[in-house]
Amino acid sequence: MLGITDLTTYLIGALIIVLLPGPNMMFVLSVAAQRGIRAGFAAAGGVMSGDLTLMTLAAFGAAGLLQANPALFAVVKYLGGGYLAWLGFNMVKGAIVAWRRMRRGEEASATPSVLASGHPYRKALLISLMNPKAILFFVSFFVQFVDPGYPYPALTFAGLGLIVQFFSLSYMTLLILAGNRLAAAFRRRRKLSAALGGSVGALFVGFGAKLAAAGLG
Repeated sequence: MLGITDLTTYLIGALIIVLLPGPNMMFVLSVAAQRGIRAGFAAAGGVMSGDLTLMTLAAFGAAGLLQANPALFAVVKYLGGGYLAWLGFNMVKGAIVAWRRMRRGEEASATPSVLASGHPYRKALLISLMNPKAILFFVSFFVQFVDPGYPYPALTFAGLGLIVQFFSLSYMTLLILAGNRLAAAFRRRRKLSAALGGSVGALFVGFGAKLAAAGLG
């Protein structure tokens, strides 16, 4: 069982981790802004499924496996970083193409964006599994609060996981509602929508670089 001090530390740490900018939340916000509430919650479901997968891996000793095998951790982080950077590059490319079409007086929506293509749940699931913030949280910070001497460690994992999922869903709901309010403005201002896509894409490239440079600590 966690003591009051440990639980308080975990609550504060989990809340800070959820609130820090990352690819998960940026993707959910962008999808909600461009495709509406339903797509936003589909993306949120993908994020939560990815986090649940990472929690389960942590419960079965993924942290120790990665720490004992630096080459394996390098493969994971470079694959994840490469995917996030690839996704960001394509978002920037799509925004540039849309911007050029608008300057020529063409319809910008003729070029589908990365966010407009594919199922938001599946794409969010992949992003979540390759999110540097989530990976480092679950394989480093998260497992520190499970007492191996406790008779039912699975209950501790479940309780800690529910706390993270509650914080995450609450925050994503606020982002989805905010994104939906922005949707009307983006439909009226195509240049603003293109600028958002390009900005989010640049952030994803940065997230990819951050993951590639990450360490387990």
